[in-house]
Amino acid sequence: MNARTRDDRRRTGRRVLISLLVTLLLLGGLAGAGAYLWSHYGDGISQALGWTTNDYEGEGSGEVVVVITEGEIGEDIAASLEEADVVKTADAFYSLLLEQPEEVAFLPGSYKVKSQMSAQAALDALQNPDNRMAFTAIIPEGKTVEQTLELVAAGASIPIEELQAATEDVAAYGLPEGVDSLEGWLFPATYEFEEDTTGAEAIAELVSTQIQVLDEMGVAPESREAVLTKASIVQREGGRIEDFPKVARVIENRLAQDMLLQMDSTAQYGYGQHADGSVWSTDEALADDNPWNTYVHKGLPKGPIANPGRDAISAVLSPPAGDWIYFVAVNLETGESVFSTTQEEHESAIGQLNEWCAANPDQGC
Repeated sequence: MNARTRDDRRRTGRRVLISLLVTLLLLGGLAGAGAYLWSHYGDGISQALGWTTNDYEGEGSGEVVVVITEGEIGEDIAASLEEADVVKTADAFYSLLLEQPEEVAFLPGSYKVKSQMSAQAALDALQNPDNRMAFTAIIPEGKTVEQTLELVAAGASIPIEELQAATEDVAAYGLPEGVDSLEGWLFPATYEFEEDTTGAEAIAELVSTQIQVLDEMGVAPESREAVLTKASIVQREGGRIEDFPKVARVIENRLAQDMLLQMDSTAQYGYGQHADGSVWSTDEALADDNPWNTYVHKGLPKGPIANPGRDAISAVLSPPAGDWIYFVAVNLETGESVFSTTQEEHESAIGQLNEWCAANPDQGC
């Protein structure tokens, strides 16, 4: 075999290899594009073809309590039902509402329903007065005073205006000197009121329950506001209860090092963006010079930013040993967070969040 023949074969081999590489790249690109399109439109395609459905079947199982507040419309209720896994999708429930011959009216209140019901079963349950829990208010952890009053009004059938007026007289509830807001002081729990309970009596019960919890946990009166302030941040920042103690440790470490806390929850609260449901804060919120913004002011914010529960308070009182300075949620569905000791580690964790958000653009990113 002469040199020319060997060179020709080498060139032919290279051409074949290049062709194979181009083909693989094209296939890879198509696969990548297909994966992207399927991640965004796959559910709709599957439902259109009858492969899957956006609705559960049957009457469901177990027991779930959902709250309908004054002023909520069908879309709001549908979203709440999906979040509680009462219905499979908000679309299934809302589409059913639109199909009704007459507009469906919902009475505010707390309702006992089931998990994983069909949209029709859920609608029937919410229209059945036997499922409405009379004079019962269910307050989840992490709600603000404003949100809590809406839940009390809906569950206990107390006019919202009466409750709002009751919160204005902060001094009436025996709180430590200097406390000028009930934020943080309305303990999240399930409350059963009497039919004639007044707004002031309802608020007094929530406040006294919070004080009782603080007493049980050994918090001195002069420390209560600071503990509740830290706990409220832990409640809003910690995605999972098991991470609450680590979040509390990050707060303590930053305070000890005279660092800005830089908690987005405080910036969002001070700027009025805490109910937006997004993990990201706007530039305006981060820069706003209000007494809750820990991106601007060192130390703790002016006061609590929400009403914390027992787990968050416990985390503040007993944070674990650790040198974490940073944390960020990397999965907004599970609440998983990554805790870091260096800026480099933190930036890498933020990269994980960005990747998750790119793959899940409709999950609060």
